[in-house]
Amino acid sequence: MDLVEATRDDAELLAEYWFQLASEMEPYSELNELAHDDPEDVVEGITRHHIDGDDTTAFLLEVDGRTVGSVLVREGEHPSRALDRYLQIVDLFVEQGHRSQGHGTAAIECVERLARERGVDYLKVSCEWANEGARNFYEDSGFTEKQVTYTQRVE
Repeated sequence: MDLVEATRDDAELLAEYWFQLASEMEPYSELNELAHDDPEDVVEGITRHHIDGDDTTAFLLEVDGRTVGSVLVREGEHPSRALDRYLQIVDLFVEQGHRSQGHGTAAIECVERLARERGVDYLKVSCEWANEGARNFYEDSGFTEKQVTYTQRVE
């Protein structure tokens, strides 16, 4: 598995991956309802925020020269803490036909190497509470629960 940094030429593919991931998250909360019906509608936002963003880096997941998914990471810090620098996995997506083959685990291992290279102190990730598959995957990958995020819709 290789992480290949995405470029503007990859924006359409990243939009397709993001759209599939976001669609899979819709059933978990009404707050996940998509505002767009087509991945083409989000290409500009993907380019602006995920590829050109200052604090994010989008990568394609490549296995034997074939792209099988993507991962978006965001670097940050909590300056008041002893372990202050982190790398957050914002989105991790593996194509449907390539799931359950170890690619997600390999992607996490690549992100861990990237974190060491960048000198960050820890990784963090979040997922929908009701998404037991994702929770189990991250726990099996060595992540532990730290906090719970609550939401409240404002009407």
